[in-house]
Amino acid sequence: RHRGIGWEYVHLAIDDHSRMAFASIAPDERGTSACKALIRTVRYYRSLSVRFERVLTDNGTCYRSRRFQRLVRRLGLRHLRTRPYTPRTNGKAERLVQTSLREWAYARAYNSSEQRTGALHGWLHHYNWHRPHASLDYKPPISRIPLNNVLGLHS
Repeated sequence: RHRGIGWEYVHLAIDDHSRMAFASIAPDERGTSACKALIRTVRYYRSLSVRFERVLTDNGTCYRSRRFQRLVRRLGLRHLRTRPYTPRTNGKAERLVQTSLREWAYARAYNSSEQRTGALHGWLHHYNWHRPHASLDYKPPISRIPLNNVLGLHS
């Protein structure tokens, strides 16, 4: 079913320690799309040498799907879900949602969904590498990732 121009689904991820954010845009909210988003997310954080053990999601049907559950187990992760109607359980992610809406998705009028999607990468770079975060002593999230991780250097 066609939902109209401008409808995409954004899977947002945020590292609890560093606040490094990642986003993946999907055409729907199906388990397959959630799996693809999780794989992209794992690859992104691995490129920064960030290891994670747990995934906290909301209770959307795509995250409850058997396919998503199997992938989480295969990746050796523990899947936690937020308590319904309790935004404080997932406060950092909720804050990222609000910030991304204000600073990226609705920051300006885009001529097309493709143009908005194209702006996401640049916004995420700014968010992770340049934007000061009050919770990080007004430093960007990348400041919490050891530089040798990002450059692929070993000590």
